[in-house]
Amino acid sequence: MEPNYRRCISCRRIGHKSEFWRIVRLADSRQVQLDQGMGRSAYLCPTEDCLKAAHKKNRLGRMLKSPIPESIYQELWQRLGSKQGDSPRMARSS
Repeated sequence: MEPNYRRCISCRRIGHKSEFWRIVRLADSRQVQLDQGMGRSAYLCPTEDCLKAAHKKNRLGRMLKSPIPESIYQELWQRLGSKQGDSPRMARSS
């Protein structure tokens, strides 16, 4: 795989890392968080299908080898909702 390219843990699509959400299990505290930090990372497409599959099948937990707090999934659903909410407004203003 080329540098700066990652694979979605849900649909297995390969793309530039900026196209995905990054979920990190921090190396020192083993705490799970979004976007920032050094440690084991998993990447997820910002789509409803990928998020549903990752949550239902515990793909994040298995990939990060750690339990995923429900607050992480809630934050991802909020991000997805705000992303989908933005697209119709952008389409109308064009």
